[in-house]
Amino acid sequence: MDARYKVVLAYDGSAFRGMQRQKNGRSVQAEVETALRPLGWGGSSLLAAGRTDAGVHASGQVVAFDLAWRHGPQALQRALNAGLPADVAAVGVGVAAADFHPRYDARSRRYEYRLYCQAQRDPLRERYAWRVWPAPGLRRLQAAARPLRGEHDFAAFGSPPKPGGSTVRRVLVASWRKTAEDEFVFSVSANGFLQRMVRRMVGLQVHIAQGGAEPELVAEMLSGKHGKVRQLAPPQGLTLVAVQY
Repeated sequence: MDARYKVVLAYDGSAFRGMQRQKNGRSVQAEVETALRPLGWGGSSLLAAGRTDAGVHASGQVVAFDLAWRHGPQALQRALNAGLPADVAAVGVGVAAADFHPRYDARSRRYEYRLYCQAQRDPLRERYAWRVWPAPGLRRLQAAARPLRGEHDFAAFGSPPKPGGSTVRRVLVASWRKTAEDEFVFSVSANGFLQRMVRRMVGLQVHIAQGGAEPELVAEMLSGKHGKVRQLAPPQGLTLVAVQY
């Protein structure tokens, strides 16, 4: 008899066109589905907590599927990882309620965006962070993050997953911290995100922190005065860290 399994995935998004299955190019979804087929999975599409853009990473993506499996969650995790490529891993497997949906049951999602500040590129860090120069000021980054908190219409920062969908989201956490002499991390948690919303948040905040505008511009963008945010941070600094239920 089938049971519904909840799986937490980690992946390096560098070589993927995104989480969702693509007509052309690799997707995380297709790799997981391919690994599931030899285990007896006959579904048409697994369920996922959310999409990630091409080049975006995850340490806490959540997927779910129904499977007749008799050997326990740990054995399923080992079997799944044996069939997955090196840039994807199942880091947690458990049995979920029969009606569990990783997207619609989620209360919030948390992303982190990493950047480092150097005049010259660092090939060992470039894959997972955005190199920014000149270095932004931490106080200005924090000031720019403050207006993002709360419930707002984020139409200026992204597009809804479906045409005509709501662009109102509630941001629970939006804060910057310095993790090393030249590294900053932006943590943001919300009840949902628009497409490219976090990357536009980061792009605008870095623009402000480098002196390109004043922090008040964030509130003006939220009010719809200036159209879409033009600053879009590159994808490789972004990681889906966790989904809360």
